[in-house]
Amino acid sequence: MAGSTGRVGITDVARAAGVSLSTVSRVMNGNTSVDAALADRVRGVAAELGYSANPLARSLVLGRTQTIAVVIPDLANPTFQSILRGLSRAASDEGFHVLIADTNEQVETEHALSTATRRRTDGVILCAPRMPAEDLAALLPTLQPVVVINRPPQDGAPTIAADYRVAMAELVEHLYGLGHRTLAFLAGVGGSASGAARRGALADAREIHSDLTIIELASGVDFDSGARAVDAVVETGATAVLAFNDLVAMGLLSAVTERGIRVPEDLSIAGFDDIPFARYTSPPLTTAAVPALELGRRAWAAMSARLAGTDSPPSTVLIPQMVLRGSTGPVPPR
Repeated sequence: MAGSTGRVGITDVARAAGVSLSTVSRVMNGNTSVDAALADRVRGVAAELGYSANPLARSLVLGRTQTIAVVIPDLANPTFQSILRGLSRAASDEGFHVLIADTNEQVETEHALSTATRRRTDGVILCAPRMPAEDLAALLPTLQPVVVINRPPQDGAPTIAADYRVAMAELVEHLYGLGHRTLAFLAGVGGSASGAARRGALADAREIHSDLTIIELASGVDFDSGARAVDAVVETGATAVLAFNDLVAMGLLSAVTERGIRVPEDLSIAGFDDIPFARYTSPPLTTAAVPALELGRRAWAAMSARLAGTDSPPSTVLIPQMVLRGSTGPVPPR
C-alpha cells in the first residue's frame, strides 16, 4: 500500500519488521529499552522503506515540543549572543530547538514573555533576568522546568552564573596597582544582578584602600551610552574608568579619542565581557573575559537534566579571567 501512495508510515515499518507499532515508536524516538539487535532491525527496515518520523507526530507521542525558550534582555549584546550560541548548539546536539524572546531591557515584559513562551515549549531558560528578586522567586514555580543564568542561587531552579564580583575586584586592583586613585564607574542599568555584584566589588575596594575614590555614574549598556558619558567622566577628574561592559567602554573610548584625550596616557579605560571586538579597538581593550559559550552549554546541560528527570547541580559559578591590553596604563603624571 505504501508503494501506491508513495508515503511510508509507521504501520508499514511495523508490518515489514514484524513488530508492534509501540516498538517502532520507541526505537525511532531513541528509547533504549528496546533490545539492541531488534532496534537495529527496525531501523534497517525503516531506512530500506524510506521512513522518517514526522516531527509533529513524534511530539504528540512524547508529549513534548522538542523546543525550549530562552528569554534574554538584549539580543544585540554580543555576550548574550555567545551564551545563545553555546546553548543552542548543545540543545541541537540532543535534537532540541531554541525559541528566543528578547525583552529589550524592559523589565515589565519579562514576566509576560516568560509565561507565554513556556506555554509553547518544554521549558524556559531565563538569561540574566532583570526583575526584582521577589518577583523572580514567585515566577519560577510557574515555569518549571526552568533554569536561570546570571542570578544568585534560586529555590527550585538551577542557576548558572559568572562571578562578576571577583572579576571586577581584579580589574580594580589592576588599576590601583598602576597608581590610579580616582576611578569612575559607568554603572549600566538598574536591576541587573551582575551590576549589583560589580558594585559589591567596588564597595570592597573602598574598604580595602582608604585612599581610593570610585565615582559611580549612571549609564546604559550599549555603545551610545558610553559615548554620551564622556562629559560626566571628564568632570569627575578620574584617571581611569571601569565600564559596565565592553560596549560601553568602546563608546567612551571613541568619544574621548575625538576629544583628543589619549588612552591610556591621559585616561585608562577597562571594559567587561571580552566580546570579539574588544581586542581590535585602538588601543585594544583591557577587560574581563566572561566564559559566555560555556555559560550557555552549562545552562543547556542543566535544562536537559531537568527534562530527563535527573539531578543537576543547583548552582554553577564560572570565573571570568582578566585580560590586560593596551587601554590601561600607569596613572598620568600631575
